[in-house]
Amino acid sequence: MELKDIKAVYFLGAGGIGMSALVRYFLREGKFVAGYDRTPSELTDRLSEEGAVLHFEENLELVPEECKNPETTLVVYTPAIPADHKEWNLFRNGNFTVKKRAEVLGIITKGKLGVCAAGTHGKTTTSTMTAHLMHSSHVDCAAFLGGISKNYKSNLILTDKSDYVVIEADEYDRSFLHLEPYIATITSADPDHLDIYGNKENYLEAFAQFTEKIKENGFLIIHEGLEVKPRTKESVKTYTYGRDKGDFHAENIRIGNGEIIIDYVSPWQRINDVKLGVPVSINIDNGVASMAMAEICGATADELRVGMESFAGADRRFDFHIKEDNLVLISDYAHHPDEVRACAKSIKELYNDKKITVMFQPHLYSRTADFYKEFAESLSLFDKVILVDIYPAREKPMPGVTSKLIYDCLDNRVEKMMCGRNEVLEFVEQEKENIEVLVSLGAGDLENDVPKMKEILKNR
Repeated sequence: MELKDIKAVYFLGAGGIGMSALVRYFLREGKFVAGYDRTPSELTDRLSEEGAVLHFEENLELVPEECKNPETTLVVYTPAIPADHKEWNLFRNGNFTVKKRAEVLGIITKGKLGVCAAGTHGKTTTSTMTAHLMHSSHVDCAAFLGGISKNYKSNLILTDKSDYVVIEADEYDRSFLHLEPYIATITSADPDHLDIYGNKENYLEAFAQFTEKIKENGFLIIHEGLEVKPRTKESVKTYTYGRDKGDFHAENIRIGNGEIIIDYVSPWQRINDVKLGVPVSINIDNGVASMAMAEICGATADELRVGMESFAGADRRFDFHIKEDNLVLISDYAHHPDEVRACAKSIKELYNDKKITVMFQPHLYSRTADFYKEFAESLSLFDKVILVDIYPAREKPMPGVTSKLIYDCLDNRVEKMMCGRNEVLEFVEQEKENIEVLVSLGAGDLENDVPKMKEILKNR
């Protein structure tokens, strides 16, 4: 099926952050767009307002007539959809063209110059930052992001002035192997998704396969010290990057007064006094990678400096909801032990004189079973840890796997307690007078309570 022949697109998992960028793309292309998701959210509300016909009940009668012709309907699905889902089976057994999100992304961006950020963590911020640097420069770009850019209030950026397209390259289910980057950055490769990959070796192998996908005369930018063994084509140029070493790196790092200022060093130039728009230390690495990609694409020194300072961040990535002298509320998407550790270190750097309370909702039973000791080690960097029930997402419960696995391994010096998912706001209400810095952490639905947490804390 050619894209031009498509009249309707049906999404199974329409509310996923990566899927929703494609929902928006096909709406802009004038297609009839409909779909299913398990639960409504602020994002699905917005998609409905933009024209998508969405429903939240597994019901064949709710599939619009416009989406029932196999010759003109494309079906896009998330690998998280259950195998026994009625709508999934209707399309799979009905001779429809059925594709994963990443396959469709690969088709849409074929013939474009893909600028891709991959990695266990850092990829959303790095791709969102790169998109802002390029889109706000004379180079310009389109972008399909895995988070909502605060600068553009969307995870989709379109342009008719540039062949560059920035893409968040997701390793889940080996999705990123459907892409053919012109520039690929690998931010990190700490094993994750072991329910898919089985072991660390297979996970690293997928990243090596991703480097094989880079186009002739393209570029690979890889973080210093990663275990990935690249297998690029001979014509692909490979560079390293890092906070303080690598072909691209930062020097003269100044952290203080709520600001981070660096000097950016590349193989071709030095740009002094670059101010980070989102001043947390993990963004030094992300910023270096983003400036490297934008510089290779032709952004000027002044454009890079201005773009970095005006970058507002991505939703749920180190998101400040309250930032006062005596009260701070932050939410962050961290859901892997290394992300939790990086988040904790960044917050302690900013607020080393304050008590930092984290409320953590583990994401997936399988990930908790694989990494509960590592989660406990990372969470022990905070002063007080509130462990919320596991968010199951696509999974069924696993015997013996609960948040208590992490709780029991926490350092004895840390204050700790368990908290049922429906008791979260009650806890904030009870503790509001004692909270100095509160961090809502995880990739589950704890984020939905953050506005209410803010209201409770503001009214203390």
